[in-house]
Amino acid sequence: MASEVVVNGTDVIHPCYEFHHLYYVLSKTHSLQCVLLNIFLSLLSIIIICGNLLIIISVVYFKQLHTPTNYLILSLAVADLFVGVLVFPLSIEFTVTYCVYEEELLCKVRSSIDVTLSTASILHLCCISIDRYYAVCKPLMYRTTITAHVVGVMILMSWCLSVLVAIGFLVAELNYAKCGEECYIDVLIANVAGLICSFYFPVSIMLCIYVKIFLVAQKQARSIENANHQSRTSRATVSKTERKATKTLSIVMGVFLICWIPFFLYFLVQILNQVLVPIAVVETLNWLALTNSMLNPFIYAFFYSWFQSAFKMIILGKLFRGNFSRTGLH
Repeated sequence: MASEVVVNGTDVIHPCYEFHHLYYVLSKTHSLQCVLLNIFLSLLSIIIICGNLLIIISVVYFKQLHTPTNYLILSLAVADLFVGVLVFPLSIEFTVTYCVYEEELLCKVRSSIDVTLSTASILHLCCISIDRYYAVCKPLMYRTTITAHVVGVMILMSWCLSVLVAIGFLVAELNYAKCGEECYIDVLIANVAGLICSFYFPVSIMLCIYVKIFLVAQKQARSIENANHQSRTSRATVSKTERKATKTLSIVMGVFLICWIPFFLYFLVQILNQVLVPIAVVETLNWLALTNSMLNPFIYAFFYSWFQSAFKMIILGKLFRGNFSRTGLH
């Protein structure tokens, strides 16, 4: 493995690399700044792993959480877990800075895993928005339409499409390495198509669905106000539950967009215009995007009381002292 790369003197040095003579030489160091950065990123990785393991164990173990929506959340947590287990360690060892100037196999592996998991996350969120649409907008059809089988197909398609998108990016990169400028247009089209399929198109669908859900929820609220007291109490409880679930999952999507939009905008601009962006900015956008995998468990714990109860029981080790799988979570 090559340990150093000479780069242009106008670039900003990554804290884990150093300057030699007239050039910036990117080489592993043990500077205090580098050590603190790696410790910080390692802690984030541990938090991501622990947080998403809590979600996975909760949904798998507690019968009360065996619902179609939670199966989608479970699969999303698996994607986030792999970010902590695979992407973070690889990104610490083979940084964006390093992989910009090196084309090692592990750089390609890290990039492919990163693309697969980020695409899986956005496609899962798209599936969750469809689930919420039926729950709020077509409640009478929800139980017969969004079944465990349908959710299983959604999950399988999300992962398969994610792998195909990652393969597409990898093939485009390999083709460009072989033929260079001769097939630049083909590679450009492939990369733009990959971005549209993995991010912009699913996000557009989600935004449209959540706008529709918001309008229907407002209409339902007005209908409840005009109903008699008996009907209002019953329907209000159902409507409140569904609106809370929709609000929570909308926040999950919003956090995802805040974390990932800057990186995808940079990626699109980079593909179309080949703009030179400082290394520090690229590294920051990359880590901001990856940090999204840490936030979802905290959102669930904050908004869902049953996840709070499940987390407490797991952390306190109650699962080792008896069978609590059918325990009511409040």
